[in-house]
Amino acid sequence: MEASYKILILDDEADWLELCRDVFAQLPSKPEIRTCTSSSRALGMLDSEPYRLLILDLKMPRMDGLQVLSVVRRRYPELRTVVLSGLEDEELRSRAYALGADLYWLKNDMQRDSKMFLECLESLLGRDLDGGFRGIQSKGLMDIIQLECLSRSSTVLRITRGPLVGKLWFQNGELLDAEAEGARGEVAFRRILAWKSGSFENLPAEPSRERTITKPINALLLESAQTMDENANPASETQFIDARHRHTVWKLSLLVREGADFVIAVPPEGQGEPEAIGTQAVDLAAWTRHTTEVARQLGEKMEAGPLLHLTARSQEKRLAIFSSGNRSFLIGWPLDVADKKLLENSKRIVASWDS
Repeated sequence: MEASYKILILDDEADWLELCRDVFAQLPSKPEIRTCTSSSRALGMLDSEPYRLLILDLKMPRMDGLQVLSVVRRRYPELRTVVLSGLEDEELRSRAYALGADLYWLKNDMQRDSKMFLECLESLLGRDLDGGFRGIQSKGLMDIIQLECLSRSSTVLRITRGPLVGKLWFQNGELLDAEAEGARGEVAFRRILAWKSGSFENLPAEPSRERTITKPINALLLESAQTMDENANPASETQFIDARHRHTVWKLSLLVREGADFVIAVPPEGQGEPEAIGTQAVDLAAWTRHTTEVARQLGEKMEAGPLLHLTARSQEKRLAIFSSGNRSFLIGWPLDVADKKLLENSKRIVASWDS
């Protein structure tokens, strides 16, 4: 990435600008960060040298942020813009997006989830191609949807692709409804998932939304991915259905077929990265390694030989740890799964993992 990329932050609060400087200094691309407390001064700075990204508040004296957005869209159509506001106002949000804002974040949300916000900025700083979804770097729409479910979010995910607009309703991590191109439910969900690029934003939850989707999210994602595979022509296959996508679909298919919630395949320390399907909690890899080693030592002390597997139960999941070759597998299951099914299906997952 070019070292000359610059970010301009516009806000009339000096203390907030200092906080932003500290947070944005963590961006991997290490852009130059400039700050400004005046809208007119900010426009002058944009005139004097090229910037990659403008981050601005909406509530400004004299010339407010919406006016700045309007000017920026005319003068600098290639400049990426992020609204960072303390105002939770849906009308302002809609007007900002209508004026071409790339993202709209609340200041409190940025402070609560600075890691996610930095990923969003890094994505905008590095986005030169039309593929992918703006908002989270290196993540496709499948990843974004799974992240909402795994984090048990209650939100409305608004997804745009040019003139197309779709919405996904989540409540406590469950997908309730989808709407796109005049359709609702599973049909709309499949249409949205077929979009190859676009942008997304999180809107306030609507808990009273009527539920039209009852299938588990993993099953729904799998069906949609398989449909895209079947409909892909050779040209689009090379662009969209790449090796990583096929790998993810196969592992997701395995989980759905056996009824598991997630799998983390953990290599020995220093011999590669853990592989996680159905969860973002790859930090459990270290715990899995430690638990496997403790079980090995326990088996030796008891003179019982190596333990074949371990199972555990929490308030939300059942867990199983299996070893195969030099890897350990942590497999998450629903609470109501029977012991026999847990053991037999876990063995099949481990045996089929690299098929």
